[in-house]
Amino acid sequence: MEEHFYQCPHCWEEVSILIDFSQASQNYIEDCEVCCNPIQFNISILDHTLSSFEVNSIEQ
Repeated sequence: MEEHFYQCPHCWEEVSILIDFSQASQNYIEDCEVCCNPIQFNISILDHTLSSFEVNSIEQ
């Protein structure tokens, strides 16, 4: 697990998340720690390196 920082697409605060580098493709929804709004994460790992990291707002 490695910590990665991103900007919330709802409140624009910088937030951290732990990424599991043993999984090549990760797609899931998690609430922002600051504003509690849902965020969709799309993460790709290639050769134990972060190759793609996307966060998308889920409109409510």
